[in-house]
Amino acid sequence: MHYKRQEINVNILEKYLTDRFTIKQVKKIHIWLRTGIQLFFFLLFPSAYTAAFAGIKYIFTQIGAGEMVSVSSFVTVLIVLCGYTIIFGRFFCGFACAFGTLGDAVHAGYVWCCKKLKKKPVVLSQMISTRLSVCKYLILLMIVLMCYAGIYSKAQGTSPWDVFSMIHAGNLKLANYIPGLIILLLILVGMCVQERFFCRFLCPMGAIFSLLPVLPIFSLRRDRGSCIPKCSGCTRKCPSDIQLPDNGSWEISADCFQCQKCMDVCPKSNVHCAVNDHFRKITLRGNEIILTVLRALLLLGIFILLGI
Repeated sequence: MHYKRQEINVNILEKYLTDRFTIKQVKKIHIWLRTGIQLFFFLLFPSAYTAAFAGIKYIFTQIGAGEMVSVSSFVTVLIVLCGYTIIFGRFFCGFACAFGTLGDAVHAGYVWCCKKLKKKPVVLSQMISTRLSVCKYLILLMIVLMCYAGIYSKAQGTSPWDVFSMIHAGNLKLANYIPGLIILLLILVGMCVQERFFCRFLCPMGAIFSLLPVLPIFSLRRDRGSCIPKCSGCTRKCPSDIQLPDNGSWEISADCFQCQKCMDVCPKSNVHCAVNDHFRKITLRGNEIILTVLRALLLLGIFILLGI
């Protein structure tokens, strides 16, 4: 049986933008769009991360106590975010997580200060980064075991997430949260020397998201055939040091935050959303901005419906 190859390439916005702006200006529009979306979710929905994380703690606390696990509001947030991630990838991590946005801001501020002082920024080596990437799974396991054993509540005051939430809400009564405050300060230092430090190495929700199966449609690909020889700009710009799969590959990296920074740095605009198989080709190239806005609006609607 023969299948006709079909190509879907609706590049309406790409044509509109390139007719009016240079490629460099279009990339700046994309950068400002990402910054605007991050700031919006950071200011209005900072509790989305902690709500989903509370769902994890509730589930394993109930299991450990031999109690029934009901679909509470926290569990609902967890389920919905996991479903969203399976469909759209880790867009929540890249655009809507308050901790991720904080990390981007801290790292950008550190790099800016180093440039002003004409000093080279301190960075973690590739070897150290690779080894530290396992830590988030160990932290998740430790928290799960503590919840299962019913002793997680005894660690109150040690959570940097609780401290961050309190500070974000303007509550500075942190006398009982000194350990958590110290840990948060250490995380901020880590955010300086490594982009997405918390997300890559420490985030228990990131560990969960990285274990989920993700549909490849919205994942980023590159046209290797038209890349500049020996150019590795997309990998060097990536917060997770990921090598983008080629167009046509079904490969998906569990550590891709969907931040799309690889798109901003590519000198030939070769990075785009596309996937194909033996029977058809689907390419969303040129509509990444539209897709980013649509995913952000859908996530906004979800948060509103869930009452986050």
